[in-house]
Order: sequence, then C-alpha cells, then structure tokens
Amino acid sequence: MVNQIKKEKACYFCVNNIADVDYKDIRVIRRFTNVYKKILPRKRTGVCSKHQRKLAIAIKRARIMALLPFTNK
Repeated sequence: MVNQIKKEKACYFCVNNIADVDYKDIRVIRRFTNVYKKILPRKRTGVCSKHQRKLAIAIKRARIMALLPFTNK
C-alpha cells in the first residue's frame, strides 16, 4: 500500500484570530465534542496546545453553567 502524506490541521482559533475561547459561544464549543459529549483530543481536532487548554476550561465551565450536557444520556 502507498504511504500517504497527511497534512497538518490548522488551529481553528489561530486561523480565525480568536484570542479567548468563550464558554458562552456554544456553536464553536460544540464542534470540539463528540457524540457522547466528551472533549476531543488535539490530534483529532487540530487545535494548538494553547487553545486546547482554553477550550477544555471553556467546555467545563459551559457544563457547570448548564449550557452543555455532561453526557448524552
């Protein structure tokens, strides 16, 4: 089988010049959770490490404020 070269994913927040990840912006945050409402890893989403840390905090805050569910059930 031929080896395929995978291109690196660009960070969504760096590309769109978003400095801070806001926990109230549910449309953006929802992109980075899977069907079971777990936080997706950096490797899967392509977000840089700085924004991944801010994203995880924003998701956790949104869950506590009942903007996002903890689980899908």
